[in-house]
Amino acid sequence: MASAYTPGLKIVSKTLVEKDRKLPLLGEVRVKKGDKVKAESVVASTNLPGNVFMVNIANLLSIEPHEIKDFLKKKEGDRVEKDDIIAETTGFFGFFKSCVRSPIKGSIENLSTATGQAVLREPPIPVEVHAYVDGEIDDIYPNEGVKIKTTATYIQGIFGIGGEVTGLLEVVSSSPDAVLEKDDIKPVHAGKIIVGGSLVTAEALQKAIDVGVRGVIVGGYDAHDLKEFLGYDLGVAITGTEEKGITLVVTEGFGKIQMAHKTYELLKAAEGMKTSINGATQIRAGVIRPEVIIPLIVEAHDEQVHQGNNGMLVGTSVRIIRQPHFGEVAKVVNLPEKPVVIESEAKVRVVDIETTSGLKLTLPRANVEIIEE
Repeated sequence: MASAYTPGLKIVSKTLVEKDRKLPLLGEVRVKKGDKVKAESVVASTNLPGNVFMVNIANLLSIEPHEIKDFLKKKEGDRVEKDDIIAETTGFFGFFKSCVRSPIKGSIENLSTATGQAVLREPPIPVEVHAYVDGEIDDIYPNEGVKIKTTATYIQGIFGIGGEVTGLLEVVSSSPDAVLEKDDIKPVHAGKIIVGGSLVTAEALQKAIDVGVRGVIVGGYDAHDLKEFLGYDLGVAITGTEEKGITLVVTEGFGKIQMAHKTYELLKAAEGMKTSINGATQIRAGVIRPEVIIPLIVEAHDEQVHQGNNGMLVGTSVRIIRQPHFGEVAKVVNLPEKPVVIESEAKVRVVDIETTSGLKLTLPRANVEIIEE
């Protein structure tokens, strides 16, 4: 039987999800292999060095660099508060003194008689890495972090903004083609991750922020609204670092696009469950997809999970990723082995598909992506 491999999105009811949680620099791992953790659990921590400030004592006191040692009131390693005196001249009969004060709260890291400068450093910045998902510690990276595994419903999106958030899932839109409007957002949704249908309006997204919604999962979002929301053109940069007070995961694409029925049904079935989402997206090399992770309670005798992508086969679900049928979901009905000349006169390998509406199409394989189920 003919088959082909095409990268695609994962929309899986039950699969093994593994997440590496690492510190930006070496620190302390605070859990052990086999520990059960919650999404909010701190699994590793460290301290980032504080910001450095240079103070030119010699210039400020109008002395030679090697003379600063005669006027110092603090020594290397001393802690200082903002405006503490670091160095001071004796003045004239106790009058007309000149002094140098610390511009920060921190410590004196270095005093140089060669340059006449003091190096001050702000206090260390504590950094904690949270588990992000409920699960089990599967492996330890000494002084660096951990690997967490969990059996979960796993859904990848097309695009997202905002970082990692966790909350209870609530489906707000009544159907996968319904538009999530401003009036659909209620105060009761504060702290939750809500699910819309084909589109979330700019007004609805702003109200979600005002109410305190942690995240929104929706089929589509208007590209113009995105620019207005962010305040700049996104381009091809990686997303996920935006601090807008909410995380958005778009499952289908830009514009009003009905959420895939399977995606909507999986989210509907998980309503009320603790859910972790991340809007981080990178569309160039090293692709990063926004994701929805809903950890499941799995009994010891019920551990069968999705095994991953086996390539494109007859019967495989795919999504069309080019116009004029962008976003439509279809099934593969045939995989012709020989390349075919298409309208652009290019000779490419194609796939025969049938959409959910019954439309039969022949498209270049590059124009579809697998939906892993």
